[in-house]
Amino acid sequence: MQRVEPMTLFGYEKLQAEVKSLKEVQRPQVVKDIESALEHGDLKENAEYHAAKEMQRTIDNRLGDLQGILGNSQIVDPSELEHAKISFGSTVVMTDMDTDEEATYTIVGGCESNPDIGLISFSSPLAKQLLGKEEGDEVKVTLPGGTKEFEIDEVKYKEIVFECK
Repeated sequence: MQRVEPMTLFGYEKLQAEVKSLKEVQRPQVVKDIESALEHGDLKENAEYHAAKEMQRTIDNRLGDLQGILGNSQIVDPSELEHAKISFGSTVVMTDMDTDEEATYTIVGGCESNPDIGLISFSSPLAKQLLGKEEGDEVKVTLPGGTKEFEIDEVKYKEIVFECK
């Protein structure tokens, strides 16, 4: 079964830009580096050659990964979705029932996540357990650090800011 990768247009364009950079800038440079290293002779002890070949493998692997993600991508405009229940693109304000600390998260695509600014991947353990919940719900979530209980204070859509200013 093919796994669909929901993402916003921002995430899709970000991945497309990375593919372009890898294909048009980084890989051609590595090919030049390999050719240059070959001129040094003996390949057994040629550190530049081996480093460049390793970089080429890394770039090729990343290109393969990106092509898989983009091939399965589904561009979603969160502003067009219903946000009465937590879904892709929802911003969730919730309170830790033990500490009374408030946390705000927005659910985004995997390539768009940045927990430091409150953007969590739809496939993260927390997001998976929040999807479908509504304001007022109490939810017990199992996270890598243990189990926590939250009350969902607010579920809304607001324009997503992907990068710190």
